[in-house]
Amino acid sequence: MAAAVPAERDAVARAFPEASGRVTHRPGIALHHAGDGYDLLAAGVGPALAAASVSAALTAAVLEDAPYGLVVSAGIAGGFQPEAPVGSLVVADVITAADLGAESADGFLPVTELGFGTVTHHPPKSLVRTAATATGARTGAVLTVSTVTGTAARAAALRARHPRALAEAMEGFGVAEAAAAHGTAVLEIRAVSNPVGPRDRAAWRIGEALAALTTAFGKLAPALESWNRHDQ
Repeated sequence: MAAAVPAERDAVARAFPEASGRVTHRPGIALHHAGDGYDLLAAGVGPALAAASVSAALTAAVLEDAPYGLVVSAGIAGGFQPEAPVGSLVVADVITAADLGAESADGFLPVTELGFGTVTHHPPKSLVRTAATATGARTGAVLTVSTVTGTAARAAALRARHPRALAEAMEGFGVAEAAAAHGTAVLEIRAVSNPVGPRDRAAWRIGEALAALTTAFGKLAPALESWNRHDQ
């Protein structure tokens, strides 16, 4: 499991009461072992650092002949209202880099329209169903941004480009890129801490979102045991 910051990692760890507390250090990363085959990583903020950290963890696992079968990008996020209210859970059926591209006179152009790269990853459908059923999460697109939305105008523009968007965060696409490079399945789950739009710190509910993340992983971890990675 890859979160951005230690607070998110620790929220997930609380879902594993039998966790050993053991930490394995690899170059640039520290893996916290949660038991039952789960390792937790505070991968850093933003898609670039998240991709680098997760790739380092995946490479180390391969070199140790213990490759991971799944990477979960997890944490809190902004939710597009009213579909993803504060305190709710979102599982991504599409992980999209929403601001990777170029501005033009006709509006934003994703990097794919410039003739290279990718902007979207699709987690296995069966995995999304398993996670959503176990946690009661809504399913939809989760946008990865390098700059968090702070205005109503940008929130509206993102929704216009991505009508199925439920949440906005900063790491999912980077995690998905690393997982894809290693041929590993990916899942993204987010607990909504605030609305996407004008920055209103009084409306943030970070503690509630972290608690929801703990509850979600308490239900998700057992469900993942029954998921067959060859099912799509």
